[in-house]
Amino acid sequence: MVEHIPLELPDTPRLVGNITHFARALRKAGLPIGSGRVIDAIRAVEAAGFTDKRDFYWTLHACFVNKPEQRVVFRQIFRLYWRDPRFMEHMMAMMLPAIRGVQEDRNAQAAEKRAAEALLDGTNPDLPESESETPDDETLIEVDASMTMSTEERLRKLDFEQMSTAEVAQAKRMLARLKLPVKPIPSRRGIASPKGARIDWRGTLRASMRQGGELHHLAHLKPRLRWPNLVVLCDISGSMSQYSRIILHFLHAVSNARGAGWAKVHAFTFGTRLTNITRHLNQRDVDAALAAAGAEAQDWEGGTRIGECLHAFNRDWSRRVMGQGSVVLLITDGLDRDDPDALAREMERLHLSARRLIWLNPLLRWDGFAPKAQGIAAMLPHVDSFRAGHSVASMQELAEVISKPDDVGEKARLMALLDAPR
Repeated sequence: MVEHIPLELPDTPRLVGNITHFARALRKAGLPIGSGRVIDAIRAVEAAGFTDKRDFYWTLHACFVNKPEQRVVFRQIFRLYWRDPRFMEHMMAMMLPAIRGVQEDRNAQAAEKRAAEALLDGTNPDLPESESETPDDETLIEVDASMTMSTEERLRKLDFEQMSTAEVAQAKRMLARLKLPVKPIPSRRGIASPKGARIDWRGTLRASMRQGGELHHLAHLKPRLRWPNLVVLCDISGSMSQYSRIILHFLHAVSNARGAGWAKVHAFTFGTRLTNITRHLNQRDVDAALAAAGAEAQDWEGGTRIGECLHAFNRDWSRRVMGQGSVVLLITDGLDRDDPDALAREMERLHLSARRLIWLNPLLRWDGFAPKAQGIAAMLPHVDSFRAGHSVASMQELAEVISKPDDVGEKARLMALLDAPR
């Protein structure tokens, strides 16, 4: 929900210039805004008036936003530019996260860094002077940063939602180099092997026919190795949108990596409905693939109906893509308001159909996370592994343990909290 604060205008406002600069910041942040839309916005504000703060916000919103994924960026830039009297200090603090000065002791909100980058536009303005200036005779402290972590190491552990535009691009490049190695599994089919444990009766009889029907030795078979399928169910609701975009970028790299080990990667998105985006991820160009996937899934940044979407998957797709020992990645925060019993039944059916079911939840980034939500409590008993999925480091940890059948992640600890008497 957008909090509207009364707009304080200067004595000589320059509304046209401010709207133009605001539109330039939106374009810098990635919104496709041309001069025609800026003119339309100025005329719309002139028609709607400037007395009601809600009318002003939604007038600009109607002129500049035409996709659900653009709402968060617009909201943050609007808050910083129009309604926060210390927006420059906040932006500089977000651009320099290692320095504690005017920065408040809090993490940046979603898209806040990207909004700051767009408003600063690559410049480095001076911060406003504080009321209490530092005395000249105050001792200066020099900081030795030789032992601080590198930029890439810091980026590995940074939350996807706290990244700036440049950091998101760098994180995507890091994830594109990452692989999900999986071990092959033995199939029922066999191949000839002198040390095989199974007797190849057909091969034995065929060899005896070449010897006039005499049986000289027994042919043996060993199991043929095959690669399992990877099935990904990715939540694209409002609370998961930023994580989903970066993880889908990673899954595109996995889908198109040669020799990755997977027989096939099947990808589905869900929010209020289930969407199969497998064919889109097969495109070589990542931008075209994700654009097509976004156009296919009409429920980006919408609500969440996990139970109904899992029911649709189990009913329509499970038998098609879950055969031959598939590994399932479920990417969601588990915040669902539907019937928890129905959700538990669908999770149980999904678990029984999969060789391994791994749940990635960005909420695990919090140290005090507990399975208090009904949806999380209903889903947790039916997964094999419960892990965080909020950073590059968490995805690297997933790559290391995805082939370990005994890995449970945080499930054991959280199940103990769930079973503890209240």
